[in-house]
Amino acid sequence: MEKYAFARVVHIIAIVLWIGGVAMVTTVLLPAIRRMASKDDRVAIFDKIESRFALQAKITTVLTGASGFYMLYYIDAWSRYAELRYWWMHAMTIVWVIFTLVLFVFEPLFLHRLFEKHAGINPTRTFAIVFRLHLVLLALSLVAIAGAVAGSHGWLLF
Repeated sequence: MEKYAFARVVHIIAIVLWIGGVAMVTTVLLPAIRRMASKDDRVAIFDKIESRFALQAKITTVLTGASGFYMLYYIDAWSRYAELRYWWMHAMTIVWVIFTLVLFVFEPLFLHRLFEKHAGINPTRTFAIVFRLHLVLLALSLVAIAGAVAGSHGWLLF
């Protein structure tokens, strides 16, 4: 049981750092950058800060996934994916998959180039789109977290 407890500690700390960072970028950084006078500064500052956070996000998503799957394996809870009352496990997994794809696949393949291209043409519109996407991802993350906390403490929908 000590290994399970350790995995849960790693899982929670990783989620706090990962989604907390997403919340900071979404609610503090992006609004501040959008209000900056110089359009050139917006792109440069966002790129510098976001690239630093990207490393933290990559590390914490890997830790979240590894610890989450270990806990599933340890308590043999795979069957929960077949039960609607454990919807929050699906939500957590979907959020994790989305972020993992964005960080490790989409960002290196095309998102970074797409952002730079559009930010050079119309930074105001580009940052508005980036903000909305971050807002959607943050909202999905918070729903998954709320469901996981409630569900792991026995508050199930059905």
